Amino acid sequence: MFTALASQLAAVLKRVTGRGVLSEQDVTEALREIRRHLLEADVSFEVTQGFVERVRERAVAAVALKTVSPGQQVVKLVHDEIARMLGASEDALRREGGAPHAAPLQFASVGPTVILLVGLQGSGKTTTAAKLARRLKIEQKAPGLVAADPYRPAAAEQLRQLGEQVGVPVFPGTRDEGSGKGVPDVVRDALREAEKARCRTVIVDTAGRLQIDAEMMDELKALRAAVSPREVLLVADAMTGQDAVRIARGFHEGVGLTGVILTKLDGDARGGAALSIYGTTGVPIKFIGTGENLGAQHAAPLLEPFDPVRMAGRILGQGDVVALVEQAAATVDAAAAQRLEQKARSKHGMDLADFLVALKQMQAMGPLKQVLGLLPGVNAKALAAVPADDKRLKHVEAIVLSMTPAERADPSILNGSRRLRIAKGAGRSVQDVNRLLEQFQQMRKLLKRI
Repeated sequence: MFTALASQLAAVLKRVTGRGVLSEQDVTEALREIRRHLLEADVSFEVTQGFVERVRERAVAAVALKTVSPGQQVVKLVHDEIARMLGASEDALRREGGAPHAAPLQFASVGPTVILLVGLQGSGKTTTAAKLARRLKIEQKAPGLVAADPYRPAAAEQLRQLGEQVGVPVFPGTRDEGSGKGVPDVVRDALREAEKARCRTVIVDTAGRLQIDAEMMDELKALRAAVSPREVLLVADAMTGQDAVRIARGFHEGVGLTGVILTKLDGDARGGAALSIYGTTGVPIKFIGTGENLGAQHAAPLLEPFDPVRMAGRILGQGDVVALVEQAAATVDAAAAQRLEQKARSKHGMDLADFLVALKQMQAMGPLKQVLGLLPGVNAKALAAVPADDKRLKHVEAIVLSMTPAERADPSILNGSRRLRIAKGAGRSVQDVNRLLEQFQQMRKLLKRI
């Protein structure tokens, strides 16, 4: 996410920090470049203009300071203004870096909390509803799902299947044409069923609609009035760029949004929607979604709380160690990690079976480049140069799985014929097998020294 913009901003700020003395002209030229890059990233014109003017005003004062590096001061100003552009409050910017700055969901004190998901058709609402349900289940919020899309064929069936995958009950909001019930009545019935099932939160997956479709928007207004949701979240496709901002503005004026969930952010190289939505609507981004996987194999596709301060750090190549720790805590099996540590400290050290366990733990954290991108100092340009191929990890896994338990426990018995058999079983070359064994031996030696 933000790959192109992050690389461009890093180049501009590197030139600024590389100078011992900065003039007002240097700041003006740097901001002119930043302005151009933001517009190229599809950030709205008014948001970009406001950003540049605020940074210029504060940067001129920072340049006058002689006791503090003016370049570093400008970088800090750019970081803080990007965070404000993304929705950070002044209080959040004053807090320590490790403190959370994300806008939390609001929960009702009495009765189930109703969360209404709205948006265009194809924005990923149904998948997002299942992801949000899985996240709330992990947080022990006892979620339930309600299908409120009678127009799209098999919409209720899709939600039912996704609900089964994440282990969350689904209450079908199907409409009987003969009963005369509208969508608000059907959803009310489903909410009563969810309450009987002791659901503490209920996510309503509504039909996709255009914000200019008056009839469909009237139905959504009636639904909101009927169920009194605590949260009305717009699910917006980040790849639509400025259209996502116009969609957010239309839905906010129509039904009153409380937050936005940006989907497909991993496929958007520009990120203009994320940088513009708050500035143009005042509605906070609450979650970002990446990938289509529901989180059974990887943690990354789960909805991630959107933290404007930490996201600003990612855009400027400062990493996000907090997100990395959270991701590891959510995916790494603590018991397995402890066993690996004990094995590594033992006299015999790790074997290839342990190596396979460690490999799977690492894969569970998500795509390797995405994980590396959370490390401080790893900017977009450096990340592009890293030969981090997730397919190669699968190849390594295939090679280890082609070995017998005895071969994994004692790689020294692997002679030429055994290596040939393993290579054929894994669909790789003998050279690949030899390379893996050599790297494994180097890792064992390193662990023993540590």
